[in-house]
Amino acid sequence: MSDHKIRLTVDGGPVSKTVEARQTLGEFLRDGCGRTGVHLGCEHGVCGACTVIVDGKAVRSCLMLAVQADGTEVTTAQGLAAPDGTLSPVQQAMMDEHALQCGFCTPGVVMTMTALTAGGARPTEAEIKAAMSGHLCRCTGYQGIMRAARKLAGVNA
Repeated sequence: MSDHKIRLTVDGGPVSKTVEARQTLGEFLRDGCGRTGVHLGCEHGVCGACTVIVDGKAVRSCLMLAVQADGTEVTTAQGLAAPDGTLSPVQQAMMDEHALQCGFCTPGVVMTMTALTAGGARPTEAEIKAAMSGHLCRCTGYQGIMRAARKLAGVNA
């Protein structure tokens, strides 16, 4: 198996490592960078638990190879809170709306919401539903998640 040297930014800090060509970005972030908030569930891009933001776009880290992330900026759920522990607006909305139970899907949901509302974007109800449709949650019934997303978007439904 061939190894490749990659350089990228993870949660605001530079990372330079050698990775196997077949290693996924999710595996790299968890095992190589200690970002255990990146949850690997289905490893087929279906559950959404491994969602991270790569260069401003929400992506399934189980479907992207680490070598494809060379030169990119990656943000995980662990990189959202301020250094003093202040939660990001998405994290705060999730907490306020009691949008988590077991927490397995939560980092991926938070990353999708973060990308969806970046730069003050105000997604419509249909856009919220489309974005959240790629996440599986077996604990919450999605109601708190949807309330949090609507709150962030300023949508009343």
